[in-house]
Amino acid sequence: MKAAKVMLDSGMWIYTVFMCQQAIEKLVKGKYGLFVNAENVPHVHSITQLVKEFEDDLSEPVEDEYYDLFETLTAHYLSSRYPDFQRHLETITKEEKAREIYLKTKEVFAWLKTLKP
Repeated sequence: MKAAKVMLDSGMWIYTVFMCQQAIEKLVKGKYGLFVNAENVPHVHSITQLVKEFEDDLSEPVEDEYYDLFETLTAHYLSSRYPDFQRHLETITKEEKAREIYLKTKEVFAWLKTLKP
């Protein structure tokens, strides 16, 4: 999250979102390890897929807007693998969108940290 903030403050919008994705993915993989299987965390980048594996163990369902964020973040991760898609995301990811994603990511990150098996 610190790297995302640095990118945001530097005006590097696409990298702000990428760092948000990295922060959430790493935390979700840690939670997957706690809730599902610490020995076999899948080598996937779909945050939604990982969260759905342990959602039934949570006291409340995951909010739809959180899943929307997970999908947005996953799309930005995938853009790093496909240069044409990354160029497209760079043209549509402006300051307002990057700030919105950063703020929502901070909220979801804080929520994820509270989850206990």
